[in-house]
Amino acid sequence: MHKYNLSYKSFGEKAILIEWPSKINETILHDILAFKKKIEQEVNLEDIIVGYNSLVLVSNFRIEKIEEKIGFLKKWYKLPLEIGIQKANHWEIPVCYDQHFSIDIEEVSQKNMITNNEVIKLHTSSVYTVYFVGFLPGFLYLGGLNSKLNTPRKDTPRLRIPKGAVAIGGSQTGVYPTESSGGWNIIGNSPISFFNVENTLPCFAKTGDKVSFKSISLDDYKKIKQKVEKKGTK
Repeated sequence: MHKYNLSYKSFGEKAILIEWPSKINETILHDILAFKKKIEQEVNLEDIIVGYNSLVLVSNFRIEKIEEKIGFLKKWYKLPLEIGIQKANHWEIPVCYDQHFSIDIEEVSQKNMITNNEVIKLHTSSVYTVYFVGFLPGFLYLGGLNSKLNTPRKDTPRLRIPKGAVAIGGSQTGVYPTESSGGWNIIGNSPISFFNVENTLPCFAKTGDKVSFKSISLDDYKKIKQKVEKKGTK
């Protein structure tokens, strides 16, 4: 496993921030997860938060002698880390790209000089990696977007983006698990639920999982949506 030149710094009174090179990269992700596993074996923490190129270690108590704690972390990172990460699942997510939902697809296609159909084809052709879950409960940060679809975030974010909206922001794509504000470009909608607090695992996907998108018709979207909503009322 490649060893990176990591930076360590205090992150408030109870946390330490560890940063890797600022890239969306699977090799870095595997290194992050391997180091996370090592830290979990060595110390009991309140939480460990994974980012694209970072770990935030949240202590149960105020951290004293921060340099000493960072010294332990540096020592642990120099040790051999387990390369293998937790078993990854591959999730196929249904998406309806009908014009009823794809309110920004024209803008995405124009900025990238491709057709709307090519946007859909490229978006459904990639296999994405879940780097972390955040921003909103169940929001999957995905790496692997085809560079031909890279589209800047909107200068003025929308106040209300509907639940299930599939969108592109810069070099990333994702699905809004609940209605919220946001500045990404909306190209479709998924009828499934990405977060349910009543489930044993509120979010079905985890860091390291794979995701692909499957284009469905508006009729199929309505049928799946109806089943999901019916199940949610039981």
